[in-house]
Amino acid sequence: AFMQDFKHFEMAKKLVRRALEIDEHNFGPNHPNVAKDLNNLAQLLVETKHLTDAEPLLRRALEIDEKNLGPNHPDVSIRLNNLAQVLKYTNRLEDAEPLMKRALEIVERSFGPNHPNIATCLYNLALLYKATNHLEKAEPLLKRVAQIDEQNCD
Repeated sequence: AFMQDFKHFEMAKKLVRRALEIDEHNFGPNHPNVAKDLNNLAQLLVETKHLTDAEPLLRRALEIDEKNLGPNHPDVSIRLNNLAQVLKYTNRLEDAEPLMKRALEIVERSFGPNHPNIATCLYNLALLYKATNHLEKAEPLLKRVAQIDEQNCD
């Protein structure tokens, strides 16, 4: 099963790299489609534990989206969250926190206080606080996640 999964990830990486090349050629290096391709490739790299290769792709995707879509667009929050996860996985927890907080602010502003995406942001931030032994900060976030989940199940 491992070799099968590995082959699938390798094939997926080749396909996403090809899509990235095509989009860069057709739309230019700073187009939102390129940011999505970079994000997708970075996520595959994260899945295969190539975190140091994923980080610059996510930083570039974030920069492209901020320039094209503005600093408060929901796609920017996705890039921030994904980059924060890589920073967390590489033990740069203090660097991850402001990115997670900014992503949460963007999502709250974009979708309101009870959107499922807010629960995701809150949960990620709570796990970061747990990893840094700030349980007093994590607990209220997890309570809010539960409230949002309850409201969205109705």
